[in-house]
Amino acid sequence: MDVLLRMTMAAGLAVDAAVHAQLAPLYAGIRASVSEGQLFELEAGLACLAALAVLAWPARLRPPRRLVVAAAMVVAATAFAALLVSRYVDLGAIGPFPNLYEPAWFSDKTLAATGELVALAAGIPLFLLTPRRKAPHA
Repeated sequence: MDVLLRMTMAAGLAVDAAVHAQLAPLYAGIRASVSEGQLFELEAGLACLAALAVLAWPARLRPPRRLVVAAAMVVAATAFAALLVSRYVDLGAIGPFPNLYEPAWFSDKTLAATGELVALAAGIPLFLLTPRRKAPHA
């Protein structure tokens, strides 16, 4: 079950990374101090790193795999939250970040949201089923 959940979570994160990497050049012109394309590249890199860590992190290595899964869930959850906010809320530009408001759904946005939700759906039971490491006795 552990391997299946890790593979599913990694696949969802990989889909998210691929969509963001593919769209990054299209959003490079939307900028303040930071471009939306740069934010997409950052998301693609974090999702890719999280996917690899979930797949390859040895159970005995520090930090524990449970923490790696939690970090990957944060990547997926924050990406999904940003997607929903950018779709439904016009926040305007905030500090160095451009206005991310885009009040439309399209296939790539749906695909990214699906990948993020798949990663979260696999991450929750994976996190709960991953044993906690016991502290060494003093």
